[in-house]
Amino acid sequence: MKKWILSLSVATGVLVLSACSSGDSEVVVETGNGNITQEDFYQALKEQYGEQVLQELVYEKVLSENYEVSEDELNEQVDTMKEQLGSNFQLALAQYGMESEEDLKEMLRTGLMQEKAAIKDVEATEEEMKEYYENYKPEIQARHILVADKETAEEVKKKLDDGEDFAKVAEEYSTDTASAANGGDLGWFGAGQMVAEFEEAAYALEVDEISDPVESQHGFHIIQVTDKKEKESYEDMKEEIEYQVKVAKVDSTIIQEAMQRELENSGVEVKDNDFKELFKAPEAEADDAETKEEQ
Repeated sequence: MKKWILSLSVATGVLVLSACSSGDSEVVVETGNGNITQEDFYQALKEQYGEQVLQELVYEKVLSENYEVSEDELNEQVDTMKEQLGSNFQLALAQYGMESEEDLKEMLRTGLMQEKAAIKDVEATEEEMKEYYENYKPEIQARHILVADKETAEEVKKKLDDGEDFAKVAEEYSTDTASAANGGDLGWFGAGQMVAEFEEAAYALEVDEISDPVESQHGFHIIQVTDKKEKESYEDMKEEIEYQVKVAKVDSTIIQEAMQRELENSGVEVKDNDFKELFKAPEAEADDAETKEEQ
């Protein structure tokens, strides 16, 4: 996931409560020392999470008018995460406070809309795209056995050369307990996702080939590549390459400028006095500060 993707993890509670924030406020909790009303609860959430959640909700509303994210795009993102995380996928959802894939898709939808807005005015030259293609490595799937020293690594390699089952040896020897529980499987990964020594060795292997011990900062790896994706032609990949080249150019400044542009074009007007300054452009804030100093 990209670093600027927004989280909607606390938005639901505020949305539900906001509908009850005016008029008679129902009791949420009764105690012998007084009750907690929906209004009390809403105000507490507003104070603690208000700016973050309001910003997320407004961004989602504004972006959805101009940028469409298809179900296929969302499924592709989810499938990629499943490939990369393997059996840890559900654990990752839980760690981010998500109960289902649908929760994940809602977060990804907003992030992808924001991404599309950010690259709207970014250019990708033919030269940049061809250079990207030349350096592009298709994803591979691999498993490994990680041990602390070279002697143990050589012992493991000999067992595998003698025909012992890779998964069983991984469960017995590997210090990478997360992958060891799955026979050493690391799922699918691409360039830049593993430490350099591991990546270089893995990409040099043929499918089913087992490496000699490979040393990295984590210890000694015995690696086996279990599958490889074929590299498509430049023309078939051109659209995706253009998108990735543009995304690589995006930084926090471009994101901020893009979101400010979208907010201004949609005529956002904040009615709650507590959040009047939330969507003001940085330049406007600086001008206000200068005016106050002059006064």
